Amino acid sequence: MSFEGFGPQALPFFKALAFHQTREWFEENRGTYETAVKAPMCDLVEETSARLARAKIPIKGDRKSSLFRIHRDVRFSKNKDPYKTNAGVALTRSGSKNDPGVLYFHLSPEECFFAAGFHLPDPLELAKLRTAAARTPKAFKQMTAKLAVAGLKLSAEDALKRAPRGFENIDDPEIAAATRLKTFICLRPVAAAEIRTPALIDGFCAFAGDALPLLKWGWDALSDSR
Repeated sequence: MSFEGFGPQALPFFKALAFHQTREWFEENRGTYETAVKAPMCDLVEETSARLARAKIPIKGDRKSSLFRIHRDVRFSKNKDPYKTNAGVALTRSGSKNDPGVLYFHLSPEECFFAAGFHLPDPLELAKLRTAAARTPKAFKQMTAKLAVAGLKLSAEDALKRAPRGFENIDDPEIAAATRLKTFICLRPVAAAEIRTPALIDGFCAFAGDALPLLKWGWDALSDSR
């Protein structure tokens, strides 16, 4: 089915779930989750994937693999609430959520946003991204300049306060800041009214194109065998 937007029950469902957090309540309201959240989210993924393919943007997903589970993994968490109070989808080059370089949509009562990039990469991948910024600063700055034209910038959330080992003597402030990043992502907020319309697809696809320079830069950095 084509994406028609999220209905008026989507965000209230998560507000109620945050209050109840019981299997009994969730099972009683599973139908609302399936029709108001899961079904339109799956439609969003498949239509976005098809449109990106037509635009030759190498990112894809599907109804089965792109949607994050609503059940939380509580094994190593102090928060034992069994259910997430948000929904998200991730599209990648292979379609697997574990593939590096993600296009993401987040839906929750607190905030809705698009994101793209390399979120909390493993230590080896993070080292490659930092090294790429330091080794080829011109390419890195060309990438960030393209993001800036689209109104985007790399998130500095949770960045290190000091340079990591091996990157202490970088004089260029922009490159020095890049080597302190723990994650290489950009984000764009989505208004609550926008999620209720088919225009969300247009915004998601436009964001994918705007964030593509970051994804391409990161893919190149991770494929560098030096």
